[in-house]
Amino acid sequence: MSWHGLRELIWWHPSEVTKAVVEYSVWALAIAWCVRVRGLVMNLHTIADLSSMDWDIGPADMPSLTVVVPAKDEAERIAATCEALLMADYPRIKIVCVDDRSTDATGAIMDEIAARAGGKIEVLHILDLPDGWLGKTFALAEATRQSDSDWLLYTDADVLFSPSILRRALAYAEATKSDHLVVMPTVEIQGRGEGMMLGFLQIFAMWASRPWKIAELKSKRDAVGVGAFNMIRRSALEELGGWAPQRLAVVEDVMLGRRVKAAGMQQRVAFAPGLVLLHWAKGAGGIVRVLTKNMYASVGFQPLLMLLVIGLLLLFCVAPVAGVFWWRTLLPAALVMLCVAAAYRTIAEASHVDARYGWLFPVGAVMTAWAMMRSMFVVMIEGGVTWRGTKYPLWELRRHNDPWMWEMAAARERRAAKGKR
Repeated sequence: MSWHGLRELIWWHPSEVTKAVVEYSVWALAIAWCVRVRGLVMNLHTIADLSSMDWDIGPADMPSLTVVVPAKDEAERIAATCEALLMADYPRIKIVCVDDRSTDATGAIMDEIAARAGGKIEVLHILDLPDGWLGKTFALAEATRQSDSDWLLYTDADVLFSPSILRRALAYAEATKSDHLVVMPTVEIQGRGEGMMLGFLQIFAMWASRPWKIAELKSKRDAVGVGAFNMIRRSALEELGGWAPQRLAVVEDVMLGRRVKAAGMQQRVAFAPGLVLLHWAKGAGGIVRVLTKNMYASVGFQPLLMLLVIGLLLLFCVAPVAGVFWWRTLLPAALVMLCVAAAYRTIAEASHVDARYGWLFPVGAVMTAWAMMRSMFVVMIEGGVTWRGTKYPLWELRRHNDPWMWEMAAARERRAAKGKR
């Protein structure tokens, strides 16, 4: 068709042009889904499963490990986490529990368990938070400063560990010469709302970072960090400058992963079905409330970027569902639905989140979009993030939560080094 003919078509038949744009757009979405899900299906099995017999071993050099458990007002759950860690079958382990200004019995419970743990648990009590720090990052920094182990494992106060997982994880990290290892937890689901949200968030995460690319140094944007199991070699953390550079990072676990990857260090992710257990939040509403703290921070508190992410989420995950009801987009929309089903089925084998929650995929997408919008509006209205009783002002957080700051800094360093040659 000539340019004149195209112009005539647009001028006299705008509805046909709109229909064609919609049709080709849905096909473009279908192709994008096919490419990403093909990568998932073809490569997810390459990620190590630490629950297998192959990893029921210990590290050859027996490095020392410090497990850091920060807790604020976790009296209901901290005892179970500490007791589970005390059952670890790895001999060179030290547990540092940090009572981060708790107003309940968290600190007393820690002291009681430590008193009968035979020196395996050390308790730190933080009474005041210095300016310029988040409570959790300061707790992690203090525990790190008061330990001298070869490896550090940062976890949360509501995570349960099997006796063998620390030994298996160290064996894998040493065998692969890793600097940073993330073990994905098995999330306990106590209702359909939780299953719907967690099932969708797994698919959403697949677009943010490809787990099968984590080990590739060239894949700078494919980084990972999970608060339940963030294990890092001490020498690597010291080379990064410790926790101080990210002292106001709200999503500190993900930020640590980005720093490791930007620095060109060796990062690994592994599955361990049933060996690291976590109940994230109660019901779909509980998950939305947790995301209120995290989502806006994950884009560096940038409203335009947040709106862009929400728009893309709805475009990729909700629009194809509507396409099923129009014959011209029925085929590409059905192709997207098949990709979604394949993604749920593939991830379910490792995460143990029932693939049948895929039927609620569009509802999970809308709920996640709402959580993002809610996160942005709550933070903007309150002028900051309020978490665990402490408010952190937005103007200060913006300077420390840029999602690309570490990649840009590393790129500048590489250019400077190249210019000196």
